[in-house]
Amino acid sequence: MTLGRRLLLPIAASGALIVAWVVWGWLPGDPAADTRYAVAGVVGIGIVGLLGVAKLAFHLAVRRPLAALGAANGRGDEIERLAQHVRALEHRLAQRDADVEQALRQCQEAQSSLQLAEERYVLAVRNASDGLWEWDLKTGAMYLSPRWKSMLGFAEGEIPDTREVWVERLHPEDRARAEEALENHIRGASPRYQDEHRLLHKDGGVRWVLSRGAAIRRASGSAYRVVGLDTDVTRIRHVESILHEIVEGTSGAFGDMLFRSMVEHFARALHVERAFITECCDQPPTRVRTLAHWSGRDFANNFEYELPGSPCERVMEGRTCFYPRDVGVLFPRERSWEAYLGVPIFGSDGRVIGHLAFLDRREMPEDVVVDAVFRIFAARAGAELERMRALEELRRLTMPAGISG
Repeated sequence: MTLGRRLLLPIAASGALIVAWVVWGWLPGDPAADTRYAVAGVVGIGIVGLLGVAKLAFHLAVRRPLAALGAANGRGDEIERLAQHVRALEHRLAQRDADVEQALRQCQEAQSSLQLAEERYVLAVRNASDGLWEWDLKTGAMYLSPRWKSMLGFAEGEIPDTREVWVERLHPEDRARAEEALENHIRGASPRYQDEHRLLHKDGGVRWVLSRGAAIRRASGSAYRVVGLDTDVTRIRHVESILHEIVEGTSGAFGDMLFRSMVEHFARALHVERAFITECCDQPPTRVRTLAHWSGRDFANNFEYELPGSPCERVMEGRTCFYPRDVGVLFPRERSWEAYLGVPIFGSDGRVIGHLAFLDRREMPEDVVVDAVFRIFAARAGAELERMRALEELRRLTMPAGISG
């Protein structure tokens, strides 16, 4: 029996006793029968109503909460699973937050490293002796570094950063070859770009550069940017031209012919008006005589002159002397000349036995002084001079008495 029926049983029993009492007390002919009948009806209706109200109250106060409690107990496992799922989601969310925080730290560290790398890159480019250029193949934009511009005599804002400027600065005779070499590399026909060509300087002259670059490519192999460096090799080219000029001119020459070839080809290679080579007339040197003398476009007569008051006097102290300008102001006896360069010639005993000298009516550029080249040919001139002196001494010693040379 359910709990609801147990609760209703006393009420039902009481109602049945009341009804029995009413019926038992009702007999035919009793004057009060009608009254008892009416009372019994009212009491019966009241009992039925009471029973209904009691059942409704039981349903609302007891049965429904118990049913709800039972339903909740039946779904306990599902709720627990939901709770576990929520806890798992919370754990994953916390882990994601930690991952995001770590990623943010790594991003900040990467940004700091990138900024430091960019600063180093800027400093390296700014202080480098090479001129940097970058060409964006997609947009056509080209960056020309301040150093690249200064190599050609321009200030940073004096010419724009465009490919047109880069092409215009290429010497007309070298332009096609330089562009072809670059295009071949971009197409992948060569592993790197390299070309030696001339660039037009602001002053109208040229600068030789060794241009080297590499294309930055996508995974597919197609190039989207080219980065290059131009190294000024003008001085190297200048040395090469001097060497070539002198070597070609003096090859196989000896004695006076060697000295004449040296002064002529030195004058042509250095683009100076006057060149001569001398030997000392005494020791310590106070006077010299020329062995070969190139003046203008031909050889001039040899002569002797005193060293005091001339720039050659300092050369006899054993060092190269260079006056790119105002030599006539510093040494009035040379007032017709603007620039002077003198190179000592040493003998095998280390003493100065002569010198090479160059004069010009224009200012000489700084790159005219090529010590290595001068030392090579000064040493050759010194060896030849000593050889000629030795032959002259031998001839004098072997010559019969009373016969002059």
